[in-house]
Amino acid sequence: EKEINTADEFCVGYKKFLDNSPVEREAVQYSLKLAEDNGFKKFEQDKKYNPGDKVYYINRDKAIALAVIGKNGTKNGVKLAIAHIDSPRVDLKPNPLYEDNNLAYFKTHYYGGIKKYQWTLMPLALHGTVVKLDGTKVDISVGVDENDPCFCITDLLPHLAREQAQKKLAQAIEGENLNVLIGSRPYDTEDEENELVKLNVMKILNDKYGICEGDFLSAELCLVPAQKSRDVGFDRGLIGGYGHDDKVCAYPALKAAFDCDVPENTCITYLTDKEETGSDGNTGMQSDFLRYFIYDLAK
Repeated sequence: EKEINTADEFCVGYKKFLDNSPVEREAVQYSLKLAEDNGFKKFEQDKKYNPGDKVYYINRDKAIALAVIGKNGTKNGVKLAIAHIDSPRVDLKPNPLYEDNNLAYFKTHYYGGIKKYQWTLMPLALHGTVVKLDGTKVDISVGVDENDPCFCITDLLPHLAREQAQKKLAQAIEGENLNVLIGSRPYDTEDEENELVKLNVMKILNDKYGICEGDFLSAELCLVPAQKSRDVGFDRGLIGGYGHDDKVCAYPALKAAFDCDVPENTCITYLTDKEETGSDGNTGMQSDFLRYFIYDLAK
């Protein structure tokens, strides 16, 4: 019973981590907040560190390394706890906004291994960062708050889906059709123009975020389930939430760094990106970031 109570208490923080880390950028920011609350300071290359000192370093806002300096430094190697903080999702294409049948949509492509049929008619939230043409960055998060609107991928009614029902599960919902409904009201104008629903969506985005359609080219936006984490079952023995893969490993790795006092060898927790596409890219495990970080610690 004591062990179960300890696990339940641990999971309170884990559910908060899930809800605050739907995408890797937000996972890094939330991890940074927790790290600073636990005494971690930004790593400085030219500073000398002592056993027990706690430092962090962020790679391009999408990966974070935390180190607790050991009594032996790095001369006998380091201890690593590594997990990824990206999860399967639906990304926006570079020119995503279009109108069809008087409805506005985002064109998408899926990221990571998803079961496409699970993503239709699910409330979705929009997350990401836009770098505007003037170079300024805008962070976007819509659909998280219960008063926010949400978005969804449409599907056919059962009596209209007889042909779809004959297909195999993997082909019933095609990747190219995972386009997201984002608007249905036309822009209020006396002129009889085309694509007024798309224009109305663009006006809303411009009024709220100051972005124009060209800014989508330098944006990194995605859609994830909008629901918050919940306990599952009368006994509350399971957690239902988005992003268990791989947050279920990332959060314990983070907590391990916080609980580390003065280790014999330097201990590093590294939360990384891009595992869902083979760990490639300069923020994934295929990059040289971790090797150089350890090298800088050794110096």
